Parts: sequence; structure tokens; C-alpha cells
Amino acid sequence: MNSEDIEVAVADHFGIRNCLIVPNASWGVGLHECDLLVVSSSGYLNEIEIKVTKADLKADQKKGHQHRSDKIKYLWFAIPSSLYYGEGVVDLIPAHAGILVVTHEGVYDSWRVDVKREATANKAATPATPAEHYDIARLGALRIWGLKKRLRKVREAMC
Repeated sequence: MNSEDIEVAVADHFGIRNCLIVPNASWGVGLHECDLLVVSSSGYLNEIEIKVTKADLKADQKKGHQHRSDKIKYLWFAIPSSLYYGEGVVDLIPAHAGILVVTHEGVYDSWRVDVKREATANKAATPATPAEHYDIARLGALRIWGLKKRLRKVREAMC
């Protein structure tokens, strides 16, 4: 399982039709980089950190921002089920962060996301403003066009 698999599974879990979800968001709302930034229908921001190895989790502890921001209402860590059951893994995830465990079901390439720990709400967080919503949506649209360009290059290389 790789980070892209987890990214798609978690986006489906939050609801791609109900939330604004942008990968690798780091500008537009004055935030540190978020693997996935989810804007809920109420306008609050969820940060999802995707980690696929214990080394990823250990390295994350060295980040100066510690995933703290008055913009983020909920922090989640999304990890594969194989990692979740490893010794000492949960201890590497901040206590205020929720834990999402992703499992590949193997049937029709389906994935399951289980909430193993709820995220603690950041009471200082405020909803994103309309201008911030616009910036986040614009960032998401930019990501689509970069992806389309890469897909075109892959198609051309296959011909």
C-alpha cells in the first residue's frame, strides 16, 4: 500500500462529493503542508497526514509546527493497517490526532477506512473564509491540470 492508495481511500471516506479535498496543500491559507486538506461543509479544515512507515512517523515528530494551527479544527493520521498493529506505532501519533486505518479489501480493488481514534477538536479553530475557500479550490484545480499533463506524457510514451 502506498500513500496514493491511502490518499484516495481517505478522500472517499470524507466524501469527495460533500467536502472540498485538496492534496499537498501548503499555500493559500497560511498553513504548513498538509498531505490532504479537507474543508467540511461547515467550513472547518481537517488536516490528514499520511504515513506508510514507522520511519515516516518518527520523522514527522521533528517538524517544528507539530501540526498546530488555528486554521485546523481536526488533525488525522492515516496509516495502513499493517503499520497500525506494529509495536509502538500509536505512541508516535500526537494524542490530539485522530487515527484512520486503511485496509485493502482485495475485492474489486476496494479499500476500507476505520476510525481507530477520534480527533480532538481544536477549539481555537475558526472556519475558513470565503476567500480561503476560493484559494483552496484554486489550488485543487491547479493540481488537476498538472495531473492531466503528466497523464498525457505517459500516454504519449506508451504509443
